[in-house]
Amino acid sequence: MSEKVSYQHGPQEKLGILLVNLGSPDAPTPSAVRKYLAQFLADHRVVEANRFIWWFALHGIILRLRPSRAAKSYKKVWTEDGSPLLHYTRLQTQAIQKKLEDRFRGHVIADMAMTYGKPSIKSGLEGLRKAGARRLLILPLYPQYSATTTAAVFDQVTDVLQGWRWLPDLRMINQYHDHPKYIEALANSIEKQWAENSKGNLLLFSFHGIPQRYIDNGDPYFCHCQKTARLVAEKLELKDDEWKVVFQSRFGREPWLEPYCSVTLQGLPATGIKNVDIICPGFAADCLETLEEIQMENKDLFIEAGGENFNYIPCLNDNEDYMIALCEVLTAHMFGWPETMPNWDAGKLAVEANKSRQRALDMGAKK
Repeated sequence: MSEKVSYQHGPQEKLGILLVNLGSPDAPTPSAVRKYLAQFLADHRVVEANRFIWWFALHGIILRLRPSRAAKSYKKVWTEDGSPLLHYTRLQTQAIQKKLEDRFRGHVIADMAMTYGKPSIKSGLEGLRKAGARRLLILPLYPQYSATTTAAVFDQVTDVLQGWRWLPDLRMINQYHDHPKYIEALANSIEKQWAENSKGNLLLFSFHGIPQRYIDNGDPYFCHCQKTARLVAEKLELKDDEWKVVFQSRFGREPWLEPYCSVTLQGLPATGIKNVDIICPGFAADCLETLEEIQMENKDLFIEAGGENFNYIPCLNDNEDYMIALCEVLTAHMFGWPETMPNWDAGKLAVEANKSRQRALDMGAKK
């Protein structure tokens, strides 16, 4: 069990929302990156391999070589506010908190956490508990479900709750890859870019890759990615030859989801496609994989291969359309909880809570 938390009589119960993203190192340095990668790559959800063999590969090779290279990449995208991923997730949380405050009058509170690094899922859950949350709604910021991401969040949430004596009501959102408002937000962001820049010959939807073996074993991620891209293409009224799904961030030697983003970009100019637009719908916020890998590294590959115009379309970040979409996703999953019921009255609940507390005190309860 975790540290003792005294039961309080008559508190006004709240609904707590925890937004969770992947995470990033504390600083763009080899030591900070090594610490982050050690936690990230040790997760059995991320790397499905023999744990004994993988431990030696991770600590004997990967964590000796990769941190220095990765730290240089992080330095390219690091900002005054730190990691772009952390910065945008913070802005998203603040925006959602403000929107829900207006609707639920302070009885819904939002916080953020990272699966790896800081702030941790444990600290986020503990913070919501101390703020009076008796109902928890977890939103992993991964539109398309994968065991490597969403399930990893579930594992950590339940690990923390195993140490709590009084468990809260718990719900978790597994995916929102085909939610109409999410699709609309993506389509609007693309149209906005086209209005500001000339439209390319091809729109690429680049999703983070995972090993093909994971899909073969039942992970729905590939299908979710395809559906997201198809719905956006339909929303934009694109022809089949005007858009394409690719996968990025390949790691290791085994086959990953294809077609690979980098290989596709290098081959396009030879086919006459020299102007491309690219968006990364699986990332809720811009990060190393979008800003350094796509906007810098993959752009260079495309231009070196004979490409002319490479237009990266930013992630939705704290875009107003996206915040509206996430609030709709959240409120739909709150259904049935007191805050969503027609007769819910915050003022009346406060009066009842005070009466309950007084009755407990009259019976000898501790203050």
